[in-house]
Amino acid sequence: MKLMVNHQTHYHYSEVARNSIQYIKMIPQSSPHQLVHYWDISVPGERIMKRDAFDNLWITSSQRFDYQNLTIMAQGIVELNLQNSGCHDSVVLPHVFLQPTPATLCDAEMLNFALEIVKTKDVSSLINLSQKILERITYSPYSTNVQTTAIDAFYAAQGVCQDHAHVMIAMCRALNLPARYVSGYLYDYNSPHLASHAWAEVYVDHEWHCFDVSNQIFVPKTHIYVAIGRDYFDVAPIRGIRENGGIEEMISTVQVLAC
Repeated sequence: MKLMVNHQTHYHYSEVARNSIQYIKMIPQSSPHQLVHYWDISVPGERIMKRDAFDNLWITSSQRFDYQNLTIMAQGIVELNLQNSGCHDSVVLPHVFLQPTPATLCDAEMLNFALEIVKTKDVSSLINLSQKILERITYSPYSTNVQTTAIDAFYAAQGVCQDHAHVMIAMCRALNLPARYVSGYLYDYNSPHLASHAWAEVYVDHEWHCFDVSNQIFVPKTHIYVAIGRDYFDVAPIRGIRENGGIEEMISTVQVLAC
């Protein structure tokens, strides 16, 4: 299945901004799961491409000029291999993904929640855990932000895919199961206009398994992988700093279409 992705992020500043640096992780890579036919990042200014510790591609872009509007656009064509719908292999050893992070801490009540459901550490039990997380944390757009932690989302009982992934990861690590955060895109036959997506993967029985809590999908047939990390902050599509600029407004639009 061949998919076309167009991901545009528009920034507007109330005052003139300058001397900014953007760290961009919006570049999928070819693997047995997906073939990247074409991909390009459009961003003004100077740019350098590197790899991070998790083997994700990322661009450092610097803007040494005055501006009040900035647009970053990622677009390309990726073909998914429906005969190979397994999770990505990783150059990072699974035990690295046992490491807790501030966004994926698990308190006693969350651990008890998981222990009530996961009696044996197998895929079936983790699917049940995923379902119970979604029942507790209602999908509610704009109800949280990138600073929301797994603990915050668990008690707020609402969130988005980032929060579902963080909670699943937090509980699995507390159960001593390596769990990682994946950013990417999801093709939805009924809705081509989507936000960028995130899901959790857990290392069980010597391999990685997909747990897309928000959509209750456990085989990543329609998922495009972009980056893998311990939590959102390892794979954030765009992070940056700037001089001045006043109040920032950001609008992001994503299209994923079959082609």
